[in-house]
Amino acid sequence: MLNNLFPKVRPRRLRKNKTIRNLVSETKLHKSKLIQPLFVSDSNSQKQEIETMPGQFIHSNETLFNEVDELLKLNINTIALFPNISDKSKDANGTEALNPENFMCNLVAQLKSKFPELVLITDVALDPYTLSGHDGIIVEGDVDNDETLKSLEKMSLNLAHAGSDIIAPSDMMDGRVGVIRKSLETENLKDTIILSYSAKYASNFYGPFRDAIGSKQVQGISKDSYQMDKRNLAEALKEARLDLNEGADILMVKPGMPYLDVIREISSNTDAPVFAYQVSGEYSMLQLGIDKKIFKHNVIPETLISLFRAGSSSVITYYAKWVAENYDDIS
Repeated sequence: MLNNLFPKVRPRRLRKNKTIRNLVSETKLHKSKLIQPLFVSDSNSQKQEIETMPGQFIHSNETLFNEVDELLKLNINTIALFPNISDKSKDANGTEALNPENFMCNLVAQLKSKFPELVLITDVALDPYTLSGHDGIIVEGDVDNDETLKSLEKMSLNLAHAGSDIIAPSDMMDGRVGVIRKSLETENLKDTIILSYSAKYASNFYGPFRDAIGSKQVQGISKDSYQMDKRNLAEALKEARLDLNEGADILMVKPGMPYLDVIREISSNTDAPVFAYQVSGEYSMLQLGIDKKIFKHNVIPETLISLFRAGSSSVITYYAKWVAENYDDIS
């Protein structure tokens, strides 16, 4: 029994002061490991605060460029960019996503021209472009997997040609990583990284995000038919292995804190980097608690450390900029 080692063994010796605690800490939180998600509208003339995400904004082109410039000066060098597309550009099948001259493709090219050092992650899913708010094409009352793959393939090529460093299929269609990787190789886009949302759960924590990109579901089909069941863990590892075999470079677990066990399972049983997404609902809960003085801001690094401790290589978090502004060294 470990108790029999006392007083020779006293774990509190290594907690004596902050310097010692820092020397022996197992987990570090560095801003170089944080990714800032940003929303941009094809119609806004100025940035607009997201009501359900206090302190976060849907940007115009101009304010987005200002924000990226500020982030780079803070050494937040990676962003994940999500579009808010006006209704006039939406249809049943998300056709505008296939247009190589669409809003997002032009914006990606402009961002990479202005900020070549920026690492840019772009989302691959149809939900910002469909009237239904679903990630794929609806055929006979269901989201059709194989028909959707054709659109995701074209959308990925458009974004990669525009200059995306990392494309991130978040749709959860079977086989999409393999289709996308094959097309990237064929188009000599072999250096484009695929960050696969391999374990994206059908979660109740996404509501504020759907407000931000304007993808509220308007049809009765449930995303449960393609996003993962929150009751399953082994299935997440199966999805991760499938995506790696199809050519994914990085794996994603989404949401973050409610799925720490999934992060641990995948990071312990695969040889790929695992990213976590601290999603909109997680952010809003924390921020509303801070605003109402239920919590102090110190809950922010605590939650992020939990994601790294579970096995995340990097974290997409709406608090990336805040961390960079407020902490030199987090412990």
